[in-house]
Amino acid sequence: MEMEGQVESQKRRGVSKEDLISERTGSLGCIGWFLVILSGFFTILLSPFTIWFCLKIVKEYERAVIFRLGRIPDKKAKGPGIFFVLPCTDDIVKVDLRTVSFDIPPQEILTKDSVTVSVDGVVYFRVSDPIASVANVANADFATRLLAQTTLRNVLGTKNLAELLSDREGIAHSMQANLDEATDDWGIKVERVEIKDVKLPHQLQRAMAAEAEATREARAKVIAAEGEMNASRALKEASLVISESPSGLQLRYLQTLNTIAAEKNSTIIFPLPMDMLTPFLRK
Repeated sequence: MEMEGQVESQKRRGVSKEDLISERTGSLGCIGWFLVILSGFFTILLSPFTIWFCLKIVKEYERAVIFRLGRIPDKKAKGPGIFFVLPCTDDIVKVDLRTVSFDIPPQEILTKDSVTVSVDGVVYFRVSDPIASVANVANADFATRLLAQTTLRNVLGTKNLAELLSDREGIAHSMQANLDEATDDWGIKVERVEIKDVKLPHQLQRAMAAEAEATREARAKVIAAEGEMNASRALKEASLVISESPSGLQLRYLQTLNTIAAEKNSTIIFPLPMDMLTPFLRK
């Protein structure tokens, strides 16, 4: 906390992160240089034995931050490969540069429209500045995990339920930008943030399902009504065409009989025009 406060106070005064590191990499002082020279002298004097303590190796994905009498002598971390250190005065801290992923535990969040949901996610980050990750924060990994949880709650607290369910990608980008900005002084680069799951209360799930079902039924009724209206218009136009030609109605009767006969039905209903029965009814 003291280191974070120092970084914040330096930022308020317009001092960059590089300037803050430069302050730490200042002179060792007279006594410090005397101890360094003394250590180098004994290292050379006992070189057959001390050579094994002076050579250090770091892997391709690692960097080594050297502390010489408690100070950082260089602005750049060592590695990868082999390098030389002074015994007794130099201490090294290895930093892994590979991308690390971790799950954000499910967070109970109250959305903007007062709905309680449980949301979890995953964060991918890596160390971009080994010296800052060692000198500016006690545990960069643990601090990033805690910050991801609070950032998730803060960002989702400004969204309503509809935005939370439909705009996950936008929420993830917003979280990534906030996390990347907050962890820049720690030497951490947040590469990606994803929202994994959004759990709703069971009562809310049933209510949303009932609402969706009612919406689908209403839409189906509207479509059916539109179909009936279109069919009635088509029948009206057909009746107007047939009324202009009486023989056309007879042809329509015969076409209907042909359709019924093709289905091999034993009973056929034949519509008889009333005009044919009029002479018999008069007698």
